[in-house]
Amino acid sequence: MSLDAITLSVIQAALQQTCDEMDLTFSRAAFSPVIAEANDRSDGIYSAKDGSLIAQGSQGLPVFVGVMQHSTAIIIEMIRDGRCQKPQEGDIYIVNDPYLGGTHLMDVRFAMPVWRAGRIFCWLSNTGHWPDIGGSVPGGFSASATAVEQEGLRLPPVKLFKGRRLDPEIYSIICSNIRVADQRIGDIRAQAAALYVGEERLCAILDRYGDETVLAAIGELRERAAAQMRANIAAIPDGVYRSKAFVDSDGVVDKPLTIALTVEKKGQCLTFDFYGSSPPCAGPMNSVLATTLSSVYLAMRHIFPDVPMSAGAFEPLVVRRPEGTFLDARYPRPVSGCAAEVSQRIAEAVFAALVQALPDKVTAAPAGSSGNFALGGHDPARGRDYVMYQISGGGYGGNAFSDGLSNGCSTIGISKSPPVEIMEQAYPVLYRHYALREGSGGAGERRGGFGLAYEVELLRGEARASFVMDHGRVGPQGVRGGKDGAVNTVTVHRGGQAHVPPHLSKEQDIPLKAGDRVAVGTPGGGGYGDPFRRDPALVLNDVRLGYYSREEAAELFGVVLDEAGAVDEVATAARRSG
Repeated sequence: MSLDAITLSVIQAALQQTCDEMDLTFSRAAFSPVIAEANDRSDGIYSAKDGSLIAQGSQGLPVFVGVMQHSTAIIIEMIRDGRCQKPQEGDIYIVNDPYLGGTHLMDVRFAMPVWRAGRIFCWLSNTGHWPDIGGSVPGGFSASATAVEQEGLRLPPVKLFKGRRLDPEIYSIICSNIRVADQRIGDIRAQAAALYVGEERLCAILDRYGDETVLAAIGELRERAAAQMRANIAAIPDGVYRSKAFVDSDGVVDKPLTIALTVEKKGQCLTFDFYGSSPPCAGPMNSVLATTLSSVYLAMRHIFPDVPMSAGAFEPLVVRRPEGTFLDARYPRPVSGCAAEVSQRIAEAVFAALVQALPDKVTAAPAGSSGNFALGGHDPARGRDYVMYQISGGGYGGNAFSDGLSNGCSTIGISKSPPVEIMEQAYPVLYRHYALREGSGGAGERRGGFGLAYEVELLRGEARASFVMDHGRVGPQGVRGGKDGAVNTVTVHRGGQAHVPPHLSKEQDIPLKAGDRVAVGTPGGGGYGDPFRRDPALVLNDVRLGYYSREEAAELFGVVLDEAGAVDEVATAARRSG
């Protein structure tokens, strides 16, 4: 079927709008601040044949792009093989098993087929981060888990909704295994409502244009996305590009994990090989295959943001399965850090490799940590338990044309820190400090952006704190002569004593009492280019804004300021040439 350009464009926009409306419905109806405020969720449309991506919401987490494609494909495969009940109209499957196309257990996926004339036209799927899924610590981020069972409840694909009715038995099993279970119904209803809105909007498109016309448009859009990605890849010089990135530790063994990446560009194809990366680790920093694949895809999305999101964009990207490494986790390896942390190290490795080939398109390393901080306890004033989940922004890397973004969201998504006012209203905490972490960006001709510094105090009751963060040992990489960004820092103030986690960025079950405080400094982005080539006027402006001291300006950038606060051009030239 031949489609004119206008019809094709309108259908593409309509599919995108459908996903965006699902995203908005999910966030607006959810109870948990991590979804309602931080937008830690995503929605998309997937092929009935193989689960491949048709469209995803523009306000959804990019890391879920490849993940939901993978999990939807597995559900379809399990139904065909008889390992999963066949769907009826109105059924919604729930699954969070990391080894079935997932991330970590807290990312819970719903999938629902859309029926037309008695057959499945496509699947709608979404993912939401639940603030707790059971396990050994509140929030699920067990920094020292050695098996996935310690991380929480693991669900294979089962029907949570049957004929649009919530299955009370499945629901009761879930609630019996998680904390603050009474609050989950709000998130579950919101997640289902998003799919119902998507079904309504999609059927309106099909009624207007016809099923066959929309199917033809989907096929054409996929082919065009593949062609556009191939054209972008063709502009990269043929060759082999290598890089490394490091995870602080696995939370159990205090030793860095290495991500070794070789990218081969040949013709219109990129091949990614992680041979030489560290073997599977004891702690929760293993990555399942779906997350590893999605990490590569989202990194390429950062580099070529103009390519429309569909399965076609991934076709020219060949990722060799990293068997025998911690990037291809198999049961029962723990994986709570895979989506939030390891995925960002994988993306960093992609950036570090391809900045060699595309210096005008690729940035220095971003902060690359979601800053996962979970706090669980009992609020005596309200007479109820709670689980608070805090995510944090950080600095982005500098690039050929500009400084890095300060306090940007994590590399893997669009999730933002929930507003301080919302967190203080929902939980017994007080944020004593919340500001840019000045000076944390790596020095460079284009400096890295700044991270975030905050301090939160427990006001009443007792609680337990857990952290799964990263970049506490080595900061985000600078490139082309730029310096690394500042490392992540965590300090727990208890009873007049300051405690720094032995693994720097990871620890679990730290007991807190009223008056105890947690201070976090998130990483700044890496610098781009020689710092001594930075325009002295820009350095002066940073000093005037309080980002750097006069001494730091001289030490990091070679810019000397006189007593009046102006650039001493003679002294600056001498220092930079010395």
